[in-house]
Amino acid sequence: MQVTSSKLSFHEPLSLKSGATLDDYELVYETYGELNAAKSNAVLICHALNASHHVAGVNHEGEPGWWDNMVGPGKPIDTRRFFVIGVNNLGSCFGSTGPKSINPRTGQAYGSDFPVVTVEDWVQTQARLLDQLGITRLAAVMGGSLGGMQALSWSVQYPERVAHCIVIASTPKLSAQNIAFNDVARQAIMRDPEFHGGHYYAHGVVPRRGLSVARMIGHITYLSDDDMAEKFGRTLRQKEDFDYTFGVEFEIESYLRYQGEKFSDYFDANTYLLITKALDYFDPAKAHGGDLQQALKSASAQFLVVSFTTDWRFPPARSRDIVKALVAQRHEVSYAEIDAPHGHDAFLLDDARYHALIRQYFNTRVLP
Repeated sequence: MQVTSSKLSFHEPLSLKSGATLDDYELVYETYGELNAAKSNAVLICHALNASHHVAGVNHEGEPGWWDNMVGPGKPIDTRRFFVIGVNNLGSCFGSTGPKSINPRTGQAYGSDFPVVTVEDWVQTQARLLDQLGITRLAAVMGGSLGGMQALSWSVQYPERVAHCIVIASTPKLSAQNIAFNDVARQAIMRDPEFHGGHYYAHGVVPRRGLSVARMIGHITYLSDDDMAEKFGRTLRQKEDFDYTFGVEFEIESYLRYQGEKFSDYFDANTYLLITKALDYFDPAKAHGGDLQQALKSASAQFLVVSFTTDWRFPPARSRDIVKALVAQRHEVSYAEIDAPHGHDAFLLDDARYHALIRQYFNTRVLP
């Protein structure tokens, strides 16, 4: 499935949760399938930290979408029935307005002057994009991890616009441990000598070392201990004993450094800072005295919540918190806890039970 991206420009000022305002901005998006005459078969896919609008199919660079195993003709979210939309979030580095964009007030790249954005801000911009497409109500909104936070936020920010809300491997708020991991990653970036206070574009450099370490930290948390043990164990690289140096000796060290270096080639450091802060700030219950039940009271969607047993970053207990709050408000909710060995990354991988669950839900519950 060959796909191309589109871009929409917005000139109505956007008031952000931080109090800042963007006068103009652009959003890049992709669509898959056909919007029906009633415009009732739209499914919004919200992306996680390092993903983008390129959800499915193959783009002009020959790259498959990050959830291509989930979205497409004959796949769990069947684009022969549904019109699927992927939007690159504000502040990202994949085409939508972000830190690398030119600040019209200075004529230079925003850099660290780009305002902090939140999950709620992203949902607001997604709603504006849907307005431009003439879509007033979504058949479903769906996402994993940070994407699941956006889906959950959609259900309370625009309850009348969401028929089904699918929240996968997510949480109603980050734990202190999660915030700590994010801050260590941010510190690695900001303490890189090439960071230059976030204005490294003007210096023609990239804080590659810090960004690489940040990715290594994050990647460790996406995998389970069992998965890492099975893939790498304590295997040494092409030798039989230690060399008693600080070089790369174990296969897991080699793998993490490769992942970090690859990430630093394509991702933007300022974007990493922004998105991890959005993760930290998300807490819909905060405005209700910490009461998640009250936060979800206004929702009217039907919910599917999915977790994975070995996901210690966003453990099943956090998904069950969402389910309990929905049940307390007498909302219709289905819950699945899947015994999978892959940790947090399980939501992106091929798992027959997981994919069958999503397929069945869309085939029997989500009606175009």
